[in-house]
Amino acid sequence: MCVSRRDFLRLGGAAAAFAATNTLFQTASLAAANGSYRAMVGVFLFGGADNWNMIVPTDTRYAAYAANRGSTLALPQASLTPLAGQPFGLHPSFAPLATAWNEGALSAVLNVGSLHQPLTKAQYQASSTARPLNLMSHSDQQAQWQGLRTRETNSDGYMGRMNDREAILAVPNLMSIAGANLALIGRSSSPLILPSAGTISRNGYNAASTDAAVIARQSALAAFGDGSGMGTATDLSAKAMGSAYNQAATANTIIGATTSSVDQYFRNPTTGAALTSDVSRQLLRVARMIEARGTLGHGRQTFFVSQGGYDNHSDQVSGNNTTGTQANLYADLAMALAGFYAAMKSLGMQENVTAFTMSDFGRTFKVNASRGTDHAWGNNHLVLGGAVKDRTLFGAYPDVTLGGTQDIDSAALGRWIPTTAMDEYIGAIASWYGVAASDMPYVFPNWATWTSGGRGPIGLFG
Repeated sequence: MCVSRRDFLRLGGAAAAFAATNTLFQTASLAAANGSYRAMVGVFLFGGADNWNMIVPTDTRYAAYAANRGSTLALPQASLTPLAGQPFGLHPSFAPLATAWNEGALSAVLNVGSLHQPLTKAQYQASSTARPLNLMSHSDQQAQWQGLRTRETNSDGYMGRMNDREAILAVPNLMSIAGANLALIGRSSSPLILPSAGTISRNGYNAASTDAAVIARQSALAAFGDGSGMGTATDLSAKAMGSAYNQAATANTIIGATTSSVDQYFRNPTTGAALTSDVSRQLLRVARMIEARGTLGHGRQTFFVSQGGYDNHSDQVSGNNTTGTQANLYADLAMALAGFYAAMKSLGMQENVTAFTMSDFGRTFKVNASRGTDHAWGNNHLVLGGAVKDRTLFGAYPDVTLGGTQDIDSAALGRWIPTTAMDEYIGAIASWYGVAASDMPYVFPNWATWTSGGRGPIGLFG
């Protein structure tokens, strides 16, 4: 009988699942209820989010913001959600995060992006070798944000490399609820990938089937599952496939449970209805996995989630600029993050979990002819968690003069050179998470550049 690759990947059995579950409970004591536990949750905004409307200055800089974004894009100052103690406000769609800001659990990093080295406009114009490769390309910039190499091919990602330095567990503590992404690829480790809805299934498997062909196939796979008598390669392969099934079976008991204590927090704050956006479903699953950290034996957890739809070359805004495609995306993101933060508070884990946004790149400051924005460079990002510095912003808001000292665009569209490197941004979170100083150059290939000449991880925590 020929065993196909698809059948091979369906391998597993009840005995193996029991063995894995038993191992999990043996290791559960390794995960503290809180204490040294840490989790980092990366939220990738695919498409290049125009986060120049995510956070807006409310002091004298607002005039330049309004003039250079223009009447089509600029948010009315009165519509902004104020950030008490700072001369900035958030897009009105982010109002659900006001509580987190007021409680000292929300921060923002201004004008951050992919950088090979500190860069001025003169240096940018003088030498292409000082720049990241293929700026403003979706695929290349997504790879650079996830792999953290700006002048060479990225074949693995920083989350995967972090996981390479952690202990091997029955269920990996690196998880994605947003599919397979470069950030998750390690050199010696693998992530657990969970669906945002439903459970992990073994396609074509039915233990109760009476069909002769199905029974024969499942008998063959069961025999293969005991690979000890078939040589080393088969034995190792069988164990690997059995381990994958065991991981799925264990995860299914968590994500497939009818209810969980964290579910109640993922609701629309106005209507009380359950949140249904994909990013909210992803973050709910993250919350459930954090809730189950003790059962899983996890003292550290890393998660990758995402939200798509930000490549808004047209109809980014409508009406009074506070509505439209971007406002709807932001509203889904804000409610999902607010629900996640409330869930962490309910678990007493708000100090131990940090969520943060990433994206391909920022957008042009100047609107295009279709009420949208085009690909640019520097961008703003949010960091959510009780461990961040109380009501503090990081980085530097740029001089938004079109064609000015920070605009690389020959047509003066407002493509800002980042002043904070993604390494300085994500490196701060990785250090808080517990990556050893000796491992930082492994996780961050360009670490030496960003820890010399007075540079270093931004002071997000403390």
